[in-house]
Amino acid sequence: MKNDNTGAEFNDDLSSVKIEEILRKMTISEKADYLSGKNFWETMDFPAYGLPSMEVADGPYGLRKQEGISDHMGWNKSRPAVAYVSGPGMAATWDRDLVKEAGHHLGIEAKANGISILLGPAVNIVRTPLCGRCFEYYSEDPFLAADIATAYIQGVQGEGIGCCIKHYAANNQETDREFIDAEIDERTLREIYLAAFEKPIKIAQPWSVMTALNKVNGSYCSENKYLLEDVLRNDWGFKGFTMSDWSGINNRVRAIKAGLDLEMPCSHGVSHERIMAAVASGELTEEDLDKCCRRIMRQVFRAQAQADPQAKWNEPKHHDFVRKLCENSMILLQNEDHILPLDSKQNIAVFGEFASEPRFQMDGSALVNPTRRDIPIDEIKKLAFGRVDYMPATSDSLDDPEQLEKIINFAGRADVALVMVGLPKGIEAEGHDRKDLKIPAYMNKLVTTVAAVQPNTVVILSNGSPVEMPWQKNVKAIVECFLGGQAMGSALAKLLYGAVNPSGKLPVTFPKALANTPAYFNYPGQGGKVTYKEGVFIGYRYYDTKEIEPLFPFGHGLSYTEFTYSNLSLSMEEISDYDVVTVTLTVTNSGERYGSETVQIYVENPCGEVLRPIKELREFTKVSLAPGQSKTVRFELSARSFSYYDKDLNRFYSPAGEYQILAAASSQDIRLKAPIRFKPTFVKKKEITGWSTIGQLRSSEAGREMFEKIKRFLISTGKEQLLTLPIFDESETNRVRVNDLPLRILTLLSENVLNNDILDRLIAECNQKLH
Repeated sequence: MKNDNTGAEFNDDLSSVKIEEILRKMTISEKADYLSGKNFWETMDFPAYGLPSMEVADGPYGLRKQEGISDHMGWNKSRPAVAYVSGPGMAATWDRDLVKEAGHHLGIEAKANGISILLGPAVNIVRTPLCGRCFEYYSEDPFLAADIATAYIQGVQGEGIGCCIKHYAANNQETDREFIDAEIDERTLREIYLAAFEKPIKIAQPWSVMTALNKVNGSYCSENKYLLEDVLRNDWGFKGFTMSDWSGINNRVRAIKAGLDLEMPCSHGVSHERIMAAVASGELTEEDLDKCCRRIMRQVFRAQAQADPQAKWNEPKHHDFVRKLCENSMILLQNEDHILPLDSKQNIAVFGEFASEPRFQMDGSALVNPTRRDIPIDEIKKLAFGRVDYMPATSDSLDDPEQLEKIINFAGRADVALVMVGLPKGIEAEGHDRKDLKIPAYMNKLVTTVAAVQPNTVVILSNGSPVEMPWQKNVKAIVECFLGGQAMGSALAKLLYGAVNPSGKLPVTFPKALANTPAYFNYPGQGGKVTYKEGVFIGYRYYDTKEIEPLFPFGHGLSYTEFTYSNLSLSMEEISDYDVVTVTLTVTNSGERYGSETVQIYVENPCGEVLRPIKELREFTKVSLAPGQSKTVRFELSARSFSYYDKDLNRFYSPAGEYQILAAASSQDIRLKAPIRFKPTFVKKKEITGWSTIGQLRSSEAGREMFEKIKRFLISTGKEQLLTLPIFDESETNRVRVNDLPLRILTLLSENVLNNDILDRLIAECNQKLH
C-alpha cells in the first residue's frame, strides 16, 4: 500500500501481480491494440481480462469534457465547468499553497465528472512572448515554473486524479509546431527547458508525461530516446507512462523503441498494423510491447482504485475559489500618485468591450465552457456610490465622430477613467503565434484618447502574454489581469476599490519592444529548424546580461502598502557540495494596509570561464502582514542553487568562487545582499591543449610544474638563452603581457627544438596529474 503524492492508497504490489496475469493472457495483437486510444479520450479496455478503460480530458485551467463530437482544439462544446486563472496568472500568485489548492479543486471537479487524468499542467518555458500558447505556460524562469507545476500536480493528484505534464519538451512556439526541429545545446536544454519538468517529475510524480509534437535535436519528441529514456526514466526516475500529443506520432515503431507508451487518440488500426509488422520482422519484440502495457496498466488500476462514482462538486464554492485565485494573481504594474485604490464616492467612466464581454480564458485545448461569468462593469457598479458612465468603445465607435466625442465627454467629466483593453480572442491561440506585441490599434487609440482629456486614467489589461504599451507614460495606473478566470470581474472590482490589496508579481518580463526580446533573431526558424542561439539567456537572464531596460521587469508587482527588508543573514560563509545554507531575513509591512509580499532570492554568479547569467532565481516565498507587522522568512539553498550544467561532466556543477545572495522584490529591485563562497569537493580541471594559454597553464600546480619542465628541457638542449624571453619572465608586468599567448608558440620560439611531439607528451603528463 502506498501514497506517493499520487492520490489515495493504492496497492501497487497487488496491481503488479494482476498486470502480469493479464499480459500472459493477452495476444500480441491485443497488446498492439492497447497501445493506442480506444477513442478520442479513452484508453482501450478488455473486459474479459478485467482491464478497464481510463478517460482523460483537457484541463490545465478548467475541465473540458466533451460528450458529443470530440476535438483537441476547443471547436466543439464541452460540459459546463469552472474556468480557472490562466498559466501566467497562476504563476503570478507566486504562492505554492494557493496553486496546490487550485489543483485540489480541479481534482474534485474531474473526479465528479468521471475523469481519471487531467492533461496538464503545461510547463513549457516562455522563450518568446509571441508564442500562441504563452497563456498556458507559467514563466520564462524554470525554477518558478517547476515549483508552480509541482504544487499544481500535488493538489490534483491528492484527490486521486492523475496529471499528465506537458509538452515534453521545447514546445516553445506554435509556428510549424508539428515538425519544427528545436536545435538546443545540452547545457541550455538541461538548465532551462528540461529544468521546468525535472522537479515536478521527481517530487510530484505525475501519472503521465505528454510528448511535444516538435523535434529536439533531430528526433521527434515521441521518438527521442534521450528525452524519454536517458533523462526522464534513467536520470529522473519517472515511473508513470508516456503518451503522445493528439495525433503526435510520426513513426509508431520508433516511438515504442524510444519509450513512448500510449498513442492518443485512436489510430483506427493504422498503428496496430505497423506494430504487428514490426514484431513479425523482429524490429520489435513482445517484451517491448509488454513494457509499454505495464506502465499504462499501472495507472489504469490506480485510477480504478481511486475512482468515486458518487463524487460531487460544489460549483459556488469552486467559483468563489477562482475569485480568490484571481485576486492573488492580478498585478499592479504602475500606480502613480496612488490613484488606486478608488474612492467609492468618485465618479468614474469605464471604457472598453472587455468591461461587458470580459476576456477571461484561453483558447484551443484550454477553452472551457464556463458555469458563469462575473461581468466587470456589473461588479464595479455594485461597489461604486458615485456616477458610473460606460461605453464599450468598439472599433467602429472610435471611427464615428459623434461616438468619439461622447467618449471624450464621458472621460473629461469623470474623476477617474478605467480603460479595459488587451488581446481579443483569436489573436493568441493554439495553432498559431502572434506577429507582434501590439494590442489592436483601436484599443491603443482608445487609451490615448481618454488619457488626453483625463489625467487620472487607469488601464486594465486582459491578455495571455506580454504586450507593448506605447501610452504607458501617459496613464496613472496599469493593472495586469492576464486571463483571470470566470470570477475575474468581481475580483477586479474588489482590487480597484481596495477590498483586495494587489499582490501578484510578473512571472515574465514585459519588454519595451519586440526587438528587445531574447529570441528575436532566432525565431521562428527556417527550413524546418529553429536554433536556440541565445542559449541560457532567456527572459531576465538576457535583459540583465545585455543591460536592456524592460518595460516591467520579471518579479515586479506593486501593492497598496509598503514593505521593507532587513537583517539578511546566512548560516555559513562558505559552503560545499553537500552543504545547505539557510538564508534568513525580516520583512516588515511599513505601510498602512494589510498586504502580501513575495520575497525573491537570487544568486549572483561570479565571473568565470563559463559564461553565466548575472543572477538566477533560486527561491521565493509569499508572506502576508498586517500594518507594522514583521516576520522572519527562511530559505535553504543547496549546491544546485550555485550550479550550471556541465556537458563534459554530464551533471550540474558548482564552480568555486564568491557568489552573492540577493533578497529582492523583483529581478531589478534588489533590497539586500550578502556574499558567500562556494568551495566544491570536486574541482573540475580544464584540460590543457596546445592552444591553451600560458596563463591557463600557470593557474594550476600541475601546469606550473610543466612550465618548469619546459625550462629544464631548453637548458638541456642548449637553448638556455631563450629563458631571457618575456614569456619566461615571472614578473607581474610580463605575466600580463604573455598570459594570453598559446603554448604552441613555444615550438616557434625554440626553433622547433621543443617540437609538437614533445610538447604533446608534456601536455599529456600535465593532464594526467590534473585529473
